[in-house]
Amino acid sequence: MKRVILIHGWGGFPDNHWFPWLKQELASRGFQVIVPEMPNNEEPEIEAWVAKLSEAIGEPDDDTYLIGHSIGCQTIMRFLEKIDKRIGGVIFVAGFFNLIPSCLRTEEAKIIAKPWLKTIINTERVKNNAKEFIAIFSDNDNAIPLTDKELFEKRLNAKTIVEHNKGHFTTKSGVLKLPIVLKELLRISSQKQTLYP
Repeated sequence: MKRVILIHGWGGFPDNHWFPWLKQELASRGFQVIVPEMPNNEEPEIEAWVAKLSEAIGEPDDDTYLIGHSIGCQTIMRFLEKIDKRIGGVIFVAGFFNLIPSCLRTEEAKIIAKPWLKTIINTERVKNNAKEFIAIFSDNDNAIPLTDKELFEKRLNAKTIVEHNKGHFTTKSGVLKLPIVLKELLRISSQKQTLYP
C-alpha cells in the first residue's frame, strides 16, 4: 500500500490548514495517510522532530511519500540525509533553507529557529534518497524568501511551483484546500518506476 506521511509546521497541528482536506482526498484514493503530532510544536527541535518522523514512517520504501509544511520540510530533509533507503517522493510546501528575518518577531523565536537555519543539511544525501522532489512556494509568503526556489532546484533538482497569493499556506491565508499538492502526489505515485523495476 502506498503511504503518505504529512508533517505539519512550527506551531502547527495534524488537523491544521489544508491537511484534513488532503488526508480525506488521499484516503479516498486508497492511500494510507499518517499525520503525526510533532513534539513540542511551539519549540521545535531538530532531533526530536526527526525521531518522531522516523517513528511514524517505520521502514521507508519506494511506496513511501513525504509531504511537509514549512519546518516540516526541514524535518523531512534532515530525516532523508540519515537513511540509506530511497523513498517514492517528497513534496515540500513552503519549505526553506532561509527565512525572512522579520518573520522571527521575538528573541525566543530567533533562538528556536537558529539550529534549523545554521545546522547544515547534506543535500547530496537527501537528493539520493527520494526519486522525486517537488517544492511549492507562494509569491506572497511573509516567512519564506522566494529566492529559496532556486536553492531547491539547484540542491535537490526539485521541480518548483509558485502559487499566487497563498501566503504561508495556512488557514490564516485562506488555504483550506491545496489541489496542486494532490495533483503532484498522484502524478509521482502513479509513475512507472523505471530505475527500480
